[in-house]
Amino acid sequence: MSYKRKYFFTSESVTEGHPDKLCDIISDSILDAILKQDTKARVACETFISKGLLVVGGEITTVAKINTKNIIKEAIKKIGYNDPSLGLDYNALTIVDVINTQSQDIAIGVDNGGAGDQGMMIGFACRETPEFMPLPIILAHKLAIRLTNVRKMGILPYLCPDGKTQVTVEYENSKPKKVNTIILSTQHTKEILDKSGNHITNKSKEEIFNSVIKPVLGKLIDKTTNIHINPAGKFLIGGPAADTGLTGRKIIVDTYGGIVAHGGGAFSGKDSTKVDRSACYMARHIAKNIVAANLVDECTVRLAYAIGISNPISITIDTHDSSKISPEILESVVKKVFPLTPKEITDYLKLRRPIFTKTAAYGHFGRTDKNFTWEEVNKVKELKKSIKT
Repeated sequence: MSYKRKYFFTSESVTEGHPDKLCDIISDSILDAILKQDTKARVACETFISKGLLVVGGEITTVAKINTKNIIKEAIKKIGYNDPSLGLDYNALTIVDVINTQSQDIAIGVDNGGAGDQGMMIGFACRETPEFMPLPIILAHKLAIRLTNVRKMGILPYLCPDGKTQVTVEYENSKPKKVNTIILSTQHTKEILDKSGNHITNKSKEEIFNSVIKPVLGKLIDKTTNIHINPAGKFLIGGPAADTGLTGRKIIVDTYGGIVAHGGGAFSGKDSTKVDRSACYMARHIAKNIVAANLVDECTVRLAYAIGISNPISITIDTHDSSKISPEILESVVKKVFPLTPKEITDYLKLRRPIFTKTAAYGHFGRTDKNFTWEEVNKVKELKKSIKT
């Protein structure tokens, strides 16, 4: 995005107890359990959850032997849903398993080294934050992480697993100027309701502000910042009891907070033959390295694939008018510097390891975990050298 005026941009995040994120975590937990035994497995796993009912399905071809129900229950337990009053109890859940093997028609194309599906994959990087990510989504994620940590550490014992955050940043001449609005909604117990029974107390709002918002955004807020904590009032009913959950329904939370387009494919529950995941990771890796090399200030990388074909159908780079280097030159260099077939991406980024459960909540990009290989800036020197030559 490139504007020459003042404008506002908003991004949201959700905690791991949000119904959709719960499903993402379960799908990736199943993927990881399989990869621990079978690095060549083909996995496309999706989860649906509602009140007391969980359905897991998809297409999985593997020699691994796993206990799917135990994996699901353990994932839910770790998140903190262990009591019916929270909207979900991992011990009192009906689980329906309708997983099948991968279609032979798809397998033929993948067996030959081709992509597991068609589609557009998009990666982005910018200079707004040390993580090379847009400021609104990074701040929203940090708030969501802090909200979860405060709950799990028992700092605010009335907090429950479900929660959402949202941050609006004011921009001027395409540069972040200040945080304009913060919204934090958290599931909670009855003990912090006021006398009306419809709102949480001002005391609890102050505690949430001091324990969650201030440690994350203290230096970025002032008296003019709009702060809304549980603006709807009470949030007793959360998790799957309040709303159904589904794998892959938070793709904007997973990526860049809406600052750029999304190709459409979700990530969680998919092995690396699915370019929905692996090629998006590579597109991010390319964009981040280009920005880290000081070749551009902002970069969007678009890759397109066809099922059964290994090389991308198209490669497009948008520098958002932040560089004098032409996109055509960058596109040519990218083809030389980065591996782009599904197998090459898998090997280069080491995507046959059980590393994906950690990616399922708080964003797939801008993270510092050493297993997030797509976040490495290891191609800076090579890019600079290629541009000069």
